[in-house]
Amino acid sequence: MIKPEAQIHIKNLRLRTYIGFNESEKQNKQDVVINAWIHYPASQAYDTDNVENAVNYRTICKEMIAHTESNRFLLLEKLTADLLELCMTSNNVTFAKVEVAKPHALRFADSVSLTLSATREQ
Repeated sequence: MIKPEAQIHIKNLRLRTYIGFNESEKQNKQDVVINAWIHYPASQAYDTDNVENAVNYRTICKEMIAHTESNRFLLLEKLTADLLELCMTSNNVTFAKVEVAKPHALRFADSVSLTLSATREQ
Protein backbone atom coordinates (compact mmCIF):
# COMPACT_ATOMS: atom_id res chain seq x y z
CA MET A 1 0.00 0.00 0.00
CA ILE A 2 1.33 3.41 -0.98
CA LYS A 3 1.33 6.06 1.74
CA PRO A 4 2.17 9.39 0.15
CA GLU A 5 3.84 12.01 2.26
CA ALA A 6 2.70 15.59 1.73
CA GLN A 7 5.34 18.28 1.52
CA ILE A 8 4.15 21.76 2.40
CA HIS A 9 6.50 24.59 1.48
CA ILE A 10 5.98 28.06 2.93
CA LYS A 11 8.04 30.02 0.44
CA ASN A 12 9.80 33.35 0.96
CA LEU A 13 7.80 34.67 3.90
CA ARG A 14 9.15 38.21 4.21
CA LEU A 15 9.03 39.72 7.69
CA ARG A 16 10.78 42.37 9.77
CA THR A 17 12.20 41.79 13.24
CA TYR A 18 14.96 42.80 15.61
CA ILE A 19 17.80 40.35 14.98
CA GLY A 20 21.49 40.69 15.74
CA PHE A 21 23.78 41.77 18.51
CA ASN A 22 25.31 44.96 17.08
CA GLU A 23 23.83 48.18 18.46
CA SER A 24 22.33 49.19 15.11
CA GLU A 25 20.73 45.74 14.81
CA LYS A 26 19.24 46.02 18.30
CA GLN A 27 17.69 49.41 17.47
CA ASN A 28 16.40 48.81 13.94
CA LYS A 29 14.20 46.08 12.56
CA GLN A 30 15.69 44.11 9.71
CA ASP A 31 14.23 42.08 6.90
CA VAL A 32 14.24 38.30 7.19
CA VAL A 33 13.11 35.80 4.59
CA ILE A 34 11.72 32.51 5.90
CA ASN A 35 11.28 29.23 4.08
CA ALA A 36 9.74 26.22 5.77
CA TRP A 37 9.22 22.66 4.58
CA ILE A 38 6.74 20.49 6.50
CA HIS A 39 6.16 16.79 5.75
CA TYR A 40 3.26 14.67 6.96
CA PRO A 41 1.41 11.53 5.81
CA ALA A 42 -1.40 12.84 3.61
CA SER A 43 -3.55 9.75 2.99
CA GLN A 44 -6.07 10.45 5.75
CA ALA A 45 -6.43 14.06 4.62
CA TYR A 46 -7.14 13.25 0.98
CA ASP A 47 -9.22 10.13 1.75
CA THR A 48 -11.61 12.13 3.93
CA ASP A 49 -11.19 15.63 2.40
CA ASN A 50 -11.42 16.82 6.01
CA VAL A 51 -9.31 19.75 7.18
CA GLU A 52 -8.99 18.14 10.62
CA ASN A 53 -6.82 15.42 9.05
CA ALA A 54 -4.42 17.84 7.39
CA VAL A 55 -1.66 20.10 8.68
CA ASN A 56 -3.02 23.64 8.78
CA TYR A 57 -0.29 25.67 7.09
CA ARG A 58 -2.24 28.91 7.50
CA THR A 59 -2.19 28.54 11.28
CA ILE A 60 1.52 27.71 11.26
CA CYS A 61 2.25 30.73 9.08
CA LYS A 62 0.28 33.07 11.36
CA GLU A 63 2.17 31.73 14.39
CA MET A 64 5.49 32.24 12.59
CA ILE A 65 4.57 35.83 11.74
CA ALA A 66 3.43 36.65 15.28
CA HIS A 67 6.50 35.08 16.88
CA THR A 68 8.99 36.69 14.52
CA GLU A 69 7.51 40.18 14.63
CA SER A 70 6.86 40.34 18.38
CA ASN A 71 10.24 39.16 19.68
CA ARG A 72 13.90 40.14 19.58
CA PHE A 73 16.69 37.75 18.67
CA LEU A 74 20.45 37.95 18.97
CA LEU A 75 21.11 34.97 16.71
CA LEU A 76 19.66 33.43 13.56
CA GLU A 77 19.98 30.11 15.40
CA LYS A 78 17.41 31.14 18.02
CA LEU A 79 14.83 32.48 15.58
CA THR A 80 15.24 29.45 13.30
CA ALA A 81 14.93 26.98 16.19
CA ASP A 82 11.80 28.70 17.47
CA LEU A 83 10.18 28.56 14.03
CA LEU A 84 11.16 24.91 13.60
CA GLU A 85 9.46 24.13 16.90
CA LEU A 86 6.27 25.81 15.65
CA CYS A 87 6.39 23.66 12.50
CA MET A 88 6.77 20.48 14.56
CA THR A 89 3.82 21.26 16.87
CA SER A 90 1.32 19.06 15.04
CA ASN A 91 1.75 15.41 16.05
CA ASN A 92 1.36 14.16 12.47
CA VAL A 93 4.33 16.20 11.19
CA THR A 94 7.14 13.73 10.46
CA PHE A 95 9.82 16.17 9.29
CA ALA A 96 10.31 19.92 9.13
CA LYS A 97 13.06 22.19 7.90
CA VAL A 98 13.27 25.96 8.35
CA GLU A 99 15.64 28.40 6.69
CA VAL A 100 15.91 32.01 7.85
CA ALA A 101 17.86 34.45 5.70
CA LYS A 102 19.07 37.98 6.49
CA PRO A 103 19.31 39.84 3.19
CA HIS A 104 22.36 42.09 2.81
CA ALA A 105 23.89 40.93 6.11
CA LEU A 106 27.27 40.56 4.39
CA ARG A 107 28.88 42.87 1.93
CA PHE A 108 28.83 41.44 -1.61
CA ALA A 109 26.36 38.66 -0.64
CA ASP A 110 22.64 38.55 -1.32
CA SER A 111 22.00 37.13 2.13
CA VAL A 112 23.19 34.94 4.97
CA SER A 113 20.93 32.09 6.01
CA LEU A 114 20.73 29.38 8.61
CA THR A 115 18.82 26.12 8.20
CA LEU A 116 17.68 23.69 10.90
CA SER A 117 15.66 20.50 10.51
CA ALA A 118 13.98 17.93 12.74
CA THR A 119 12.57 14.44 12.27
CA ARG A 120 9.92 12.92 14.51
CA GLU A 121 10.62 9.34 15.51
CA GLN A 122 7.80 7.06 14.35
